[in-house]
Amino acid sequence: MAQTWNIKELLDWTTRYFAEKGIEESRLEAELLLTRVLHKDRVYLYTHYEAPVNQQERDQYRELIKRRVKGEPSAYISGVKEFMSLEFSVSPAVLIPRPETELLVEKALEILSIRQSGQVCDIGTGSGAIAVSIAYYAPYADVKAVDISAAALEIARKNADRHGVNINFFQGDLLEPFEDEKFDLIVANLPYISEAEYQSLSPEIRLYEPELALLGGEDGLDPYRRLVLAASNHLKPQGYMLLEIGAGQGKAAQEMLTGFVQVELIQDYSGHDRILLGRRD
Repeated sequence: MAQTWNIKELLDWTTRYFAEKGIEESRLEAELLLTRVLHKDRVYLYTHYEAPVNQQERDQYRELIKRRVKGEPSAYISGVKEFMSLEFSVSPAVLIPRPETELLVEKALEILSIRQSGQVCDIGTGSGAIAVSIAYYAPYADVKAVDISAAALEIARKNADRHGVNINFFQGDLLEPFEDEKFDLIVANLPYISEAEYQSLSPEIRLYEPELALLGGEDGLDPYRRLVLAASNHLKPQGYMLLEIGAGQGKAAQEMLTGFVQVELIQDYSGHDRILLGRRD
């Protein structure tokens, strides 16, 4: 007689298996994959531990487990990632949103809340996580977003529709699509991984996430140097720029913001320099 499995038994087994394979947050990973198979949320799993999982569902779950153990990120397997308490569609065409990037959004919302208005531009929007989050939590802001990748913009538009926000998306390199337009706030999470650091990234990142969204040149700051140079013609008086940078890049990044009257480094929860803030006069 075939063995029957319920949700709790499957989660317990998968959690142990993932832990043995060195996968961090093994319980969370197991839950996320099972929600994908069952088309339910995690609350359902908690409240239906004894619910049986049929053979077809177990077969699907087993295939997802195999993919995860091979190194494929669970966000790509499930097709979604939570960011700023919102769920975003993701694919290998875009970088998976990281928790540390929420600091950039939080600072942007703080700046916008003072004015209760503002024209915002998100450079290198990727999945649209930053732009959509700003538009969602600051509906008074006029948000535009740009990316060089057509595939990324398709995902970003999908996420804007998903959360009912109005964002104008443009395809192009940095600020090129905007000619003489000026903004109150420019935000960017551009590629900032150096060439040396890129080679040492975990296979889970290096083999699956888009190189275009990761590699930032010899020291990782080449895209930002180009952006800062272009941004001088696109920031209004008293306008702000917020950039996510890599740990250890703080001093070099600060030196890029010549001509700004206010330059600050904001640390992440691990104590690393993570967000560079600049305000022009």
